[in-house]
Amino acid sequence: MDVRPLLNLISPKLRVLPFVVLYITDGCNSRCITCDIWKLPRRNLNLSLAQQIADEFAALGGRAIFLSGGEAMQHPAWTEIASLFRTQGVSVHLITNGLLLRKQADAVITHFDSVTVSLDGANPSTYAAIRGVDAFELVTEGIKAISHHLPVTTRTTLQKQNFQEISAIITLGKSLGVAQVSFLAVDTSSHEAFGPRFAAEMIPLNLGVSAHTPDLDRADLTLLAQTLDDLERNHSADFASGLIAESPAKLRRLYDYFAALQGVGTFEPPRCNAPHISTVIEVDGAIRPCFFLPTGGHVAEGGLKAALNSTVMVGLRRAYQRGERPECSRCVCPLYRGARTLLRGG
Repeated sequence: MDVRPLLNLISPKLRVLPFVVLYITDGCNSRCITCDIWKLPRRNLNLSLAQQIADEFAALGGRAIFLSGGEAMQHPAWTEIASLFRTQGVSVHLITNGLLLRKQADAVITHFDSVTVSLDGANPSTYAAIRGVDAFELVTEGIKAISHHLPVTTRTTLQKQNFQEISAIITLGKSLGVAQVSFLAVDTSSHEAFGPRFAAEMIPLNLGVSAHTPDLDRADLTLLAQTLDDLERNHSADFASGLIAESPAKLRRLYDYFAALQGVGTFEPPRCNAPHISTVIEVDGAIRPCFFLPTGGHVAEGGLKAALNSTVMVGLRRAYQRGERPECSRCVCPLYRGARTLLRGG
């Protein structure tokens, strides 16, 4: 039994690194209204750097790697990168917009242990309005192509345009054979994870999206509360089976988050220990404690372990534990693993 992950939890320095999210490309073939990655110059992770990360991650007790981007499958050598980690005995997972799933289904089934697909609408029009491309059928066909071979989770970022489609998205997920459907609130405050957003010139007006942020307004809050009530009543079996990844109580936090954005209530920091059990590695080797905190080290500067325990990274972990990072109170994507889960390898 490896107890080193528990030692991580009591110190700002990391001894092991169970989980990594690795951006392997900045390229993206979506045009989402809540992200500007697609507007940036494309960079691809160098294969020699990928090999270094794979070797050092395994040596640090790595358990699971999540390949992301941009759109990970736009990296011309994504299969080679996945193989680098698989040969180290690490479980390999894909986070994708799904646009290339149908075309590359066989390779995905071969190289990944699970897939998470962004699905931000229950119909073509909502999907196009949020994702910026007319690809709803392409994505759902891709999900069907792999869902009987791999566990597939759909992840929906709830916002003004789609919050009333939660039930329809669950029904859609079941029809596609997914293992889980998951929901989180749109982030409208971080400039670390997505860069400057929501300026009018960034909105794809040809898709009929007005130049406003995707936050819910006060009138929407009433509808959201009713939607969540209906969800708990009408989808009790889906909560019980685990099809819906979040509990009813956790989904209620979505209301609290959007209400706080409107000044109705206050933000409450979610339970999270992501910076102590994981890290995010960007395409150039820079690392950050989580999606929403600043970068604080670089794999090329002494290796992964040294970067994890740089002065800046240690300071960031210490600060978030003390409640000193304002980003944490508004976090929409926390990660928490308790001691028992870590000991079991989960």
